[in-house]
Amino acid sequence: MSRSAVHQPLPQRPPRGWSVPLLLLGMLLLAVASFAEVGVDWGRLFSWDAAQRMGRFLGEMSNPAREPAFLGRLAVATLETLAMSAVGTLLAALLGLLLALPASRVTGQLSGLWRTPTRWLLNVLRSIPELVWAALLLISAGLGPLAGTLALALHTSGVLGRLFAETIENAPDGPAFALRAQGVRSGRVFLYATLPVALPQLLSYTLYRWENNIRAAAVLGVVGGGGLGQMLSFHMGLFHMRETGAILLATLVLVALVDLLSNLARRRLNP
Repeated sequence: MSRSAVHQPLPQRPPRGWSVPLLLLGMLLLAVASFAEVGVDWGRLFSWDAAQRMGRFLGEMSNPAREPAFLGRLAVATLETLAMSAVGTLLAALLGLLLALPASRVTGQLSGLWRTPTRWLLNVLRSIPELVWAALLLISAGLGPLAGTLALALHTSGVLGRLFAETIENAPDGPAFALRAQGVRSGRVFLYATLPVALPQLLSYTLYRWENNIRAAAVLGVVGGGGLGQMLSFHMGLFHMRETGAILLATLVLVALVDLLSNLARRRLNP
């Protein structure tokens, strides 16, 4: 028997048959405990009185407000939400790229020194939700779209920075190695070799986060972040259902439009 045959690794032991049922049982117990902790009143939820109130609510919302003055404010809020998402995503892409350079392993000698602290910073940025960022920024920026835009930028920069760092690390190293062999500096190697190869994936990630940010921007108004969310919070608080229906309809149209444009752009980038 040859030595290579003796030292061949043994096949891995297959997973035990009871592991999957045990996992499903644990998930079932967790779900039951969660319902018990929440305290859902199923009788009240599916009662006839609840169905009547929900019917009246949906009936009022099915006839959205169409007054010219309200539609003018709705158009401004829609554009404000779109601008918040676009500017927040753009700022996040720039900041995320700047943080991705020291967070990756291919940016030269300083990468090893700053890689761990930069990744910690990215973890902090993306672990804090947009609503919490907006609530914190309202103290300094005040009510309005500025706080919402900065909240989107900070959270999204943490997400994009980590994705950008992984993309840069996994980019093909052939062009970069050829330039390094010619004595080209690290900055020029990144600009002329690594970035062109990784750019389609970076843009794809940015467009995907723009889709998410358009939804988040419509919710940030709950804490005073401006846009459609602020209008929605105001009119729902006053039980103006016709206005609420119009705001929800505008939100759905805006989200669908941005999703369509983003999907088309990502298909062109990644054929």
